[in-house]
Amino acid sequence: VQLVESGGGLVQPGDPLRLSCVASGFTFSDDWMYWVRQAPGKGLEWVSSINPVGTTTEYAPSVKGRFNSFRNNARNVLYLQMNNLLVEDTAVYYCARDASGARRGQGTQVTVSS
Repeated sequence: VQLVESGGGLVQPGDPLRLSCVASGFTFSDDWMYWVRQAPGKGLEWVSSINPVGTTTEYAPSVKGRFNSFRNNARNVLYLQMNNLLVEDTAVYYCARDASGARRGQGTQVTVSS
């Protein structure tokens, strides 16, 4: 099983950014998928969930209305479109097979700073 995130970087407040996660080693289209994040000095925080067919999504209150999770099951890719980024969105972002983040990838760093 492998989850490989990409797309992170340094952006300014208000900028957009899209993260990707390529999955392999399991039947991606059968699973709910999740994004979690870890800010400096803090624990893992659930960000979003998406059902296997991509028709149901859930978001943490802190990102609802700004972030959008979607997936391409034909390519085994999970995405997180992040809009209107805030300084407090700075974190390492992980895709995961569970909401706690226990089964997550290596992460991609997102830094929001002016």
